[in-house]
Amino acid sequence: MLLTDIRAMIDNEGPLVLDGGFGSELQARGYDVSSALWSAALVTSHPAAIVEVHRAYLDAGARCITSASYQASVPGLEAAGYDPAAIRALFSETIALACRARDEFLHDNPDCGYRPLVAASLGPYGAYLADGSEYRGRYGVDDEVLRNFHAQRLRWLDAAGADLLACETIPDLQEAKVLAQLLESATTPSWVSFCCRDELSLQDGHRLEDALALFRSLPRVLALGVNCCAPGMVSGLIRNLRAQVADKLIVVYPNSGAQYDAGRKCRQGQQTAAQWSRQAAAWYRAGASIIGGCCRIGPEHIRQLAKRETWHF
Repeated sequence: MLLTDIRAMIDNEGPLVLDGGFGSELQARGYDVSSALWSAALVTSHPAAIVEVHRAYLDAGARCITSASYQASVPGLEAAGYDPAAIRALFSETIALACRARDEFLHDNPDCGYRPLVAASLGPYGAYLADGSEYRGRYGVDDEVLRNFHAQRLRWLDAAGADLLACETIPDLQEAKVLAQLLESATTPSWVSFCCRDELSLQDGHRLEDALALFRSLPRVLALGVNCCAPGMVSGLIRNLRAQVADKLIVVYPNSGAQYDAGRKCRQGQQTAAQWSRQAAAWYRAGASIIGGCCRIGPEHIRQLAKRETWHF
């Protein structure tokens, strides 16, 4: 899809509603996502489950769904025993499954009036490490390691037929620099969303504005924003984003706000779908135009979000 078409869609129809958490929704449906590959493992073992979750978000009103490739990487798949041909095929299959869900949705809803978008997800190096590094950054590797990690899968996903590339949960300025260089040659429109410790800083401690500046001049980067942060941080982050990148769209998709209680071994304080979606109205008024959810945000949250009256609260 042309970048100008996506901008026109948002200008004419209001915010582009994204889906919610993928791995957390698979887990809620009883699927095992405990391996190092997380949801990507189900692309080959349970492809119907991937389509099922995509379809749940489309039925809830999402106008853009994100592929199950966040946790997929060449070294991660090699470690899991995939051969080179199977690795290449898996990346293509993540897009094919999302497109299948979209085709089924359109078949069942021929009068919906829109064609949902498919975004190809590229998670950070920290997701491959599977040790929480996407919430810390500062990986302790050189640029070449990060470039090798991202370059091949970005090329594959860029050629896979998705409408957008979604570079997600980037916590680290060094990683942002590498991605900015790689995205210069990408042909698919993209967004880049960062993982932040507060309204001004990436998780690695560097200023968010320094990361944003790397992408300001890249014409194929449609939007910049944040994901996997607490909902209460989002309005302040949007103010910072607007001040730094006025010519880009703003994308936000925070988590549910739940905090982990180590004593009870569970998450506490999660907002209801209605509470969370009401906050989204403030994000829209503040300047975000691509809005969805991350961890523990499910189809009901997106259903509430997608209601037209939400944006008038």
